[in-house]
Amino acid sequence: MDWQDEGVVLSVRHHGENARILNLLTEAHGRHAGLLRGSGQSGGRGGAMQPGQIVRADWRARLSEQLGYYTLESLQHPAALMLDDPARLAALSSACALIDAALPEREPHPNLFAATRALFSLMAELPEPESWGALYVRWEIGLLSEMGYGLDLDSCAATGASDNLTHVSPRTGRAVSAEAAAPYAERLLALPAFLVPGRSGAMGEAGAGPRDSRQEMLDGFALTGHFLENRLFAQLHAPLPLARARLLDILHRPERRAEE
Repeated sequence: MDWQDEGVVLSVRHHGENARILNLLTEAHGRHAGLLRGSGQSGGRGGAMQPGQIVRADWRARLSEQLGYYTLESLQHPAALMLDDPARLAALSSACALIDAALPEREPHPNLFAATRALFSLMAELPEPESWGALYVRWEIGLLSEMGYGLDLDSCAATGASDNLTHVSPRTGRAVSAEAAAPYAERLLALPAFLVPGRSGAMGEAGAGPRDSRQEMLDGFALTGHFLENRLFAQLHAPLPLARARLLDILHRPERRAEE
């Protein structure tokens, strides 16, 4: 039993002295584990494998239900382009941890694979969080949708209108217009402008200042974080991965410094 596929390294853990178990998100075989021999030795081929790395994988096993063995060839290493940027490294680690914790084993999700590869490539080119933050939030919305917890942000849940959408119901995941939200806005989640259909710009409208862009980005993370925690991971009876909390902590640091 064997196959070849492209994959994103999600996690690496030691197995004995001279091997590691790798979880990959593969294009055609979903989240799939395998044993990489010799990777515990200095200079071994698997020694440099890290989350976020793009690889060509050969998997072999005598029976399909066995763990099996990987032979890997590195294709891209997005993290190598972000070594001086803790925020982007944290975002890459967070995405890998979310996939590793949320996806069922060996269930293909080719759209999620393509979105993850695209996200990592774009993040390598966009150093500022205000530039890549919106892309990451959209990626998390895509993850929720892939897992059956998609948000409905096209029209107001109360009126059906598609304009002036400003909030999201934390219970239903549907958008709410400013007028409908007014009586109980404090109980709703903010809907950042970059997620409103038809609004231009990656992070809100043209002319928005740095503070506005940063707040929109943080509102986006708060929105997806609510549904990741209370929908997806609640059903898995598991907490959100710590890697995502570390990402949020890093993104909030400039805000804390500004308040001091």
